[in-house]
Amino acid sequence: MSCTVSAAPAPAAPAGDPGFGLYVHWPFCRAKCPYCDFNSHVRAEVDQDRWRRALLAELDHVAALAPAAGPLRSIFFGGGTPSLMPPATTAAVIDRAVARFGAEAGIEITLEANPTSVEAARFRAYRDAGVDRVSLGVQALNDADLTALGREHSAAEALAAVALAARTFPRFSFDLIYARPGQDAAAWEAELGRALDHAGDHLSLYQLTLEPGTRFHALAERGRLRLPPDDTQAELYRLSHDLLAAAGLAAYEVSNHARPGAESRHNLVYWRGGAFAGIGPGAHGRLDLASGRVGTSTERWPERWLDRVERDGHGLAPFEPLDAVTRLAELVMMGLRLAEGVPLARIEQLAGRPWRETLDARGLARAERRGHLTVEDGRLKATPQGRLLLDAVLVDLLP
Repeated sequence: MSCTVSAAPAPAAPAGDPGFGLYVHWPFCRAKCPYCDFNSHVRAEVDQDRWRRALLAELDHVAALAPAAGPLRSIFFGGGTPSLMPPATTAAVIDRAVARFGAEAGIEITLEANPTSVEAARFRAYRDAGVDRVSLGVQALNDADLTALGREHSAAEALAAVALAARTFPRFSFDLIYARPGQDAAAWEAELGRALDHAGDHLSLYQLTLEPGTRFHALAERGRLRLPPDDTQAELYRLSHDLLAAAGLAAYEVSNHARPGAESRHNLVYWRGGAFAGIGPGAHGRLDLASGRVGTSTERWPERWLDRVERDGHGLAPFEPLDAVTRLAELVMMGLRLAEGVPLARIEQLAGRPWRETLDARGLARAERRGHLTVEDGRLKATPQGRLLLDAVLVDLLP
């Protein structure tokens, strides 16, 4: 297989330029995790040739809708478990995407992987296909919690997968989940220390949440599962930020830590309010068309999506026009997750008036007085304490 993409690692993305990305959703997993509310499905068999053709067909359709989009700053294969996707499919999508949209120098191409689906030959094939960054769903570094989380790998298998990723790809990251039942600060500090011994330039730390429709949520409703108290969860959050910052991996976003220049370029497209295409079942996008920016989404159920693509050339739902008020709300909600914050000029550009006249004046004053928001270097930023309470800050801030 071949790929036209450069093998050079991606340079840091300019802070003022959101860029354009492509998200590819692979909906299949070997098992459904009890905390997961993503669009993932377990299937005994998948017709790989049909799925490859369908992904390429929908990619062609979306590219035709937005011929001025691009060049691509990033491609992200998410799921589900994209490391169950044949590397030949990955290569075909990358080649078609670059042919359709073009690519920035040093484009970042990320693939999510589970430690249980990792093999040396398979990783090498993804690298040959053009993937230059892998994100591993490790989730915990002790076997008891991995079992409780419904994971099929052991801590030893996870660390072996991390080591293999480090040998195969220019960049890699892995995820951990905290605020697990029974977890305290001492245990989490020890686990983070072990994680840092194996980390590269990026780590993602996600707080466990009980999402409706998941098995964990049902267990909690019946009183059979309890998360740590709120004050313990806040302590774990602060501990995470302090320990990783001291190790040189500062929090550039609420849940993501990286060395300078190693941030996820794809996720920065989202958080900076950039446009992006989404293909595959349940994928979302933001496209700039002649009529303005629209939100896109696709049929979630894999078999219905596949049938629709084979019939119509795509599985897209009707577009959602995004007016200036909606875009402004998205920009602030996403941008305040970032340590860099939101450029005041972008707020004023969307609103057509001074930024302090755009946001709720009383809510803004209250957040500034409480030390949750600050204005620095032409940007509105949430402080570390403000990012911990971001949902409440946003309720006050957006009129």
